[in-house]
Amino acid sequence: MNVKQAVPFFKVSDMKASIRFYVDGLGCEIGQKWEPDGQLRWCWLKLGEAALMLQQFPTSGQDSWTPSGEAGEGVTVVFICEDALQLFNEFRARGLEASRPFVSNGMWLTSLTDPDGYKLDFESDTDVPEGTRLEGEQG
Repeated sequence: MNVKQAVPFFKVSDMKASIRFYVDGLGCEIGQKWEPDGQLRWCWLKLGEAALMLQQFPTSGQDSWTPSGEAGEGVTVVFICEDALQLFNEFRARGLEASRPFVSNGMWLTSLTDPDGYKLDFESDTDVPEGTRLEGEQG
């Protein structure tokens, strides 16, 4: 196959807020970046084997973009991982509002929404009964 990877590309309204969420909160690493005039405008982020790109576009002039509504409306990216419960605890420890995990379709699921409204789901396989909700914090 010639296709190697699909990488979500999010247009963001405030790169600094997005970096706080993705790097400081989720634990992503910046792989590549574009910084015209010393300002971060585009970056390739890595989280384990997953990746995504962020770009802040000017709101006026050449190459401008302003969303007609919330930028992330209707977009969900699902990350399949080894342990969604561990990630839930890590996200909460870093101050993010991750949803309390529950079992859906045979997988633990926790969700977050980034500053522009993009929904991120983190899921991992489990044998726990469907509909089970995580009661307390995991160690």
